[in-house]
Formats: sequence, C-alpha cells, structure tokens
Amino acid sequence: MQKVVAVLGGGIGGLSACHHLSKCPNVSKIVLLEKSGRCGGWLRSIRRDDGAVFEQGPRGVRPAGSVGRNTLNMVSELGLESEILPVTKDHVASKNRFLYVKGQLHKMPSGPGGVIRTIPPFSRPIIQSVLKEVLIRKGTEEDESVHAFVSRRMGSELADIAIDSLCRGVFAGDSRQLSVRSCFPPLYEAERSRGSIVLGMLMGSGEGAEGPVELASVLPPAAQHLSEQLRSIASVNVAVVNLEYEGFILPFTGFGHLVPSSEDPGLLGVVYDSVPFPQHNRSGGLTTRLTVMMGGAWFEQTFGHPDSVTKQTLLDRATQAVTSHLGVNSQPVWSCVALHKNCIPQYHLGHWKRLEKMRQYISNHNLPLTLAGASYDGVSVNDVIFSGRTAAEGRIGKT
Repeated sequence: MQKVVAVLGGGIGGLSACHHLSKCPNVSKIVLLEKSGRCGGWLRSIRRDDGAVFEQGPRGVRPAGSVGRNTLNMVSELGLESEILPVTKDHVASKNRFLYVKGQLHKMPSGPGGVIRTIPPFSRPIIQSVLKEVLIRKGTEEDESVHAFVSRRMGSELADIAIDSLCRGVFAGDSRQLSVRSCFPPLYEAERSRGSIVLGMLMGSGEGAEGPVELASVLPPAAQHLSEQLRSIASVNVAVVNLEYEGFILPFTGFGHLVPSSEDPGLLGVVYDSVPFPQHNRSGGLTTRLTVMMGGAWFEQTFGHPDSVTKQTLLDRATQAVTSHLGVNSQPVWSCVALHKNCIPQYHLGHWKRLEKMRQYISNHNLPLTLAGASYDGVSVNDVIFSGRTAAEGRIGKT
C-alpha cells in the first residue's frame, strides 16, 4: 500500500527523514512543511565572494559511535564525500582545547600525562577522582542533575569547572538543571548497570540510548495533552557572533575555549574557526576567523529580553571577550551577529518521563505521528540526523 508522508520542519532532522523516506518504494509522496524561506534549520553558513565561510550554527560533527557512522553513511549516499573537511585526531584542533578560568586560558588535560599530573585549573590529578569513583556507592534516584551526578561520583571541582563548561558548550545549558539521564545516557547507564562510570565504560554499560513548539501549534484540540507536553520542553536563546581579524592573532592554536558559569555566565565560549578549518579563510591575505557564543540559559540575566537587545550590544560584548581572553588589541575587520531564539532544547530533570508519556499517548491514540528532532533524544547534529532516520523507519519500516 502506497503512503503519503508529511514531514513537519525542514531542519537537518526533517531533511534526514525525507532522505530515508525517499528510499522506500511504499512511499508515493513526501510533503515537507517548513515555515521559513529556507531549509537547514539552525545549520546556516555565510559564504562571501572572497571565499571566506562563517558558520552561524554547528560547524562540525564527530564521526564517533553508531550515530556518527550513520551521518557518514548518509553523506556517502548523497555523494558528498568530496565535500568533507576532515580534522584528524593528531590535528592541533583535536588535541588542544582550552578552559578560561580565573582570567587565564588553560589547556584541558589530555593523554596519560594529563591524567596523572596536576594540571591547572585543577588542584589535583584527575586520576585520583577516577580511582575514587569506582568505590562510590550507586545512586538511588530515577534522575539527577548532571552537576549533582558528577559531584557525587567525581568530586565538586570537576563538576564546577569541566562539566559545567561542557554543558554550556553542548547545550548552552546549566548543568545544575540538566538531566544526566537524558543529556548523558551512557554515564547514567554505566552507573545503573555496573555501579560505576569507569567500570561501565570499560566493561560496557548495557542498553544504549535511543521543534516541539512548532509541532504543538498544529496539533488538533483533541491532542491538547500532547501539545502541553511538547510546549513544556524548555529551550534557550544563543547569540552567535562571527568575527574576522587581520593576520593570525591567537596566542594558542586549538579548537577553542569554554568558559565555566562561575567565570562569566553570559559568555559560553569562543571557537577558533581558522585553526580546524583554514580552508574557509578568505583568499589572499592571512586572517583569523572566530565565533563567540553567548547567552544560553543565562541570556536574560545577562542581556535582558531577546527582543530588546541590540546587535551592537552583542558585538561589543563579543569583541571585549576576545580582547580580555586572548589578548587581542586590534578590532575585527568584519563581523556578523545572529541571535538564535529558542535554538537549543533543554533536557531538564524528568525529561525521560515526559518523552515516555508523549510516546505512550501517541501509541494509545494510534496517532500517525512520530517525534524527531533535537527536542527528544539528543541535540547534536548526529543525534538529530539519526532521529530523522529512526522516525522515517518507524513510519514505513527499515529501508
């Protein structure tokens, strides 16, 4: 029996769903509904005539795990292998990532030496926290904040600095509000199945883990309960400021640096775009491209309501950060400010239960509907692409 399938939203998840639906002989027609004038969602590039490229959203994917392999397979199926810009494991952007703590940049520990030695900004070797973690008793809560989980198992210093910064870099979110069960399923499953993160990672942790408002707005009144659940998934605003400077202005080379909330709540981090992707620099003349990320869960307390903040305010704040963090005294020769409203969903405590209820409601009412996108099972580009595939296969079977 031939099917007509509608895909709501032309972001990367919706496009992934369309791709996998198009391979199914039982699908006679695919209708993609997108409210804006373009597809791609939060993936958006600025391409200048001189060859320079600036990313206003995600700028790369890690081809790790099953979701990473799925992305590479889709790239191959689309014939886009020649477009890949690889950043190898031994590249300086892979090895060097920094934290800005107490007014200084610190290279994040890596390799055996970084684990067994005391590396600032940490006050003791990370190996001590790792060895002690194995002895910590298993938690009893159904869910726990990321910060509380890591504090309990690895100590408050790692939670306050490293994990706080990581959650800001990935979710633009507050580790004290985000759910470890939903944001970092492998950690939760490792403790649940092995009683330890370390043992779980070494031995295997058992089970793997599997635009809500836009969807909620088109559901019929009879599905009010589902609409309310969809609307209850919070999201945050992120300001993305692309900057270009003459010459090479960085004191260090690497991927970029993150900023813990204790240092500067409104400043999430800075990506050194010219280091991992020099191919995207302009032709003729050496330049440095940077991207400053700001706001997230701290947007309102830092900048006020997103409708009232000016782009000049955001630009000034970004250039001040580059000056203070990287010691850059020159002004950018080019800039672009983008304010992405409600761009990253926040998996707060109980997120897993909310998903369970929504999917159970859909099942109980036999709704011809499958949930896909960043609001449910992962916010990374890989996760969202995989969710599009899973949703497509859920409607029409595996292709």
